[in-house]
Amino acid sequence: MMDIGKRQKWVLVVFHVCVLVLSCSNCTAETPLASDFVVQRERMVREQIEARGIKSPKVLEALRKVERHRFVPKPYRLQAYIDYPLPIGEEQTISQPYIVALMTEALDLDSSSKVLEVGTGSGYQAAVLAEICNSVYTIEIIESLGKKAKALLTQLGYKNVHVKIGDGYKGWKAFSPFDGIIVTCAPTHIPKPLKEQLAEGGKMVIPVGGRQVQELVLLSKEKGRLIQRSIIPVRFVPMLKGNGGTY
Repeated sequence: MMDIGKRQKWVLVVFHVCVLVLSCSNCTAETPLASDFVVQRERMVREQIEARGIKSPKVLEALRKVERHRFVPKPYRLQAYIDYPLPIGEEQTISQPYIVALMTEALDLDSSSKVLEVGTGSGYQAAVLAEICNSVYTIEIIESLGKKAKALLTQLGYKNVHVKIGDGYKGWKAFSPFDGIIVTCAPTHIPKPLKEQLAEGGKMVIPVGGRQVQELVLLSKEKGRLIQRSIIPVRFVPMLKGNGGTY
């Protein structure tokens, strides 16, 4: 029979082991391993992207490669690979994965393409584009988001992404024309500067409308004329002006 002193020591040992096990379990639940995110990302592509009709091998590969959880604030990281938008601060969101895939595929880009993105946000869409294109020029009007996205994209090694803090409505004329233009915020009309900065044979994908009703629109420039068609109804944050208003 164990004496009282020894019994107390064993109880303390068992107690500390249990605490350690529980602590490790909680850490695993709240902070998934990198391998867990790989599994989640593959499931996202298979079940949310491919299953809904996205076929471009380049787009699918980019979505498999870009670590979306890196572009999501820590409180929402466990939800990074679920198919809905998430808050990124400043009343802005990161778009749901399917919409990112749909808009990227619509532009029909390749390794020689030069693309303009209006609305950098977290930088996720820019990273996806950077996996496909030669160069990405992205504009963010909210300074704090733009600086954060630029730092993260640099940290992740995206040397072909160029970030500017400014008014995306005006585009980035110095580097135009662009083979593709992608707009991730919704103006009430298609900005004239963006139409002018689209290259011949290029495509622009943009949500257009008010706060409640918007349509995702694809424009193609052919012989100087813009041919427009609607894709699907969507819901994006409004396009902001430099003075705090909206377009």
